[in-house]
Amino acid sequence: MSYDFNADDVFEMAQQMERNGGKFYRTAADSTQDSVNKEFLLELAAMEDAHEETFKAMRAEISGLEKASTVFDPEDEAALYLRALADTRVFFEKEIDVTSMKQILKSAIEAEKDSIVFYLGMQEAVPQKLGRARLDHIIKEEMGHIKLLSRKLVELKS
Repeated sequence: MSYDFNADDVFEMAQQMERNGGKFYRTAADSTQDSVNKEFLLELAAMEDAHEETFKAMRAEISGLEKASTVFDPEDEAALYLRALADTRVFFEKEIDVTSMKQILKSAIEAEKDSIVFYLGMQEAVPQKLGRARLDHIIKEEMGHIKLLSRKLVELKS
């Protein structure tokens, strides 16, 4: 079965991915004894939590058309599919190498890049009339994460 996703579907998925990201960073923070690194990772987890709230607010603002179902789906299978996709695609189902802060940051950067690729792909699945342009905001948020993580990685190499 093929789905055209609407903006509501994608924002729901974005919220789930941000929840997964928060869990990723909290797990990584639990693995480090260095208080500075632990604090940095917990700040990243808090950012993920804040982004989840941002996406929740954006989702609440979308129009009825942007929430319109694109297929007959009485069992709400599209939402289940999206949730499963969000859970397995980016922050979950990855081995987190917590042997060093450098490895944690590399894993996080990879996950953030994967999320951007995922959202770019989702832009193609969301018709323009159903809110495709709203995905730009999500992509910019994830790009900001990569900048922050990359700066920290460069600091560690210095």
